[in-house]
Amino acid sequence: MADGRHQDHEEVRVWDLPTRLFHWALVLCVLGSVTSAKIGGNAMVWHMRLGYAVLALVGFRLLWGLVGGRWSRFTHFIYSPAAIWRYLRRKPREGEHFDVGHNPLGGLSVLAMLVWLLMQIGSGLIADDEIANTGPLIRLVSSEASLAWTGYHKSWGQWGLFLLIGLHVVAIIYYRFGHGRDLIGPMLSGNKRLPAHVPATRDTVATRLFALTLLAACVAAVYLLVVMGGGE
Repeated sequence: MADGRHQDHEEVRVWDLPTRLFHWALVLCVLGSVTSAKIGGNAMVWHMRLGYAVLALVGFRLLWGLVGGRWSRFTHFIYSPAAIWRYLRRKPREGEHFDVGHNPLGGLSVLAMLVWLLMQIGSGLIADDEIANTGPLIRLVSSEASLAWTGYHKSWGQWGLFLLIGLHVVAIIYYRFGHGRDLIGPMLSGNKRLPAHVPATRDTVATRLFALTLLAACVAAVYLLVVMGGGE
């Protein structure tokens, strides 16, 4: 006999293609940026370029969090303290789909990652390693401020980023082996097996072209920022 818990379940599109591509592009760019920084020397050119790419991606995600697919919007994964408490107590209200997209704790981790990346990139834009590399906006701040933010970039900023990445990985492992929930598969395919009544995200050719337009605008904005600052 079939398990009754799955009789009314079906494949539901949760993550639209722009969100998935953003996620994996961000993973690659952050890993590449960290690796090139550790190598140093001529690789620092790529550290800075990948940092610019991360800035464009984060800018896109902030916009997509406002106008993107249903489960990619901030309104569907940034919850009130009361909702977070209901999630922790496992007592959701009718209509609250905590485990469809990002759950309340996952939503907080996403927001923390975006904010931390912005701070890390912002400090990099005005950094000076006192060897051969300076951020493109260094002329906008005093030398004291530049050195202070350079110290942050290399210490608190770096280790805070590593901590957030580590927590993200631990959460993936915990949900996979502790709750039997695969978080990586849906971020590849876009789909989750959910109750049939759960609303799907919109993921059409039109929304994908719109997302591409937003990304192009973000890339152009970062390029202008770097060029106006005197960078490459």
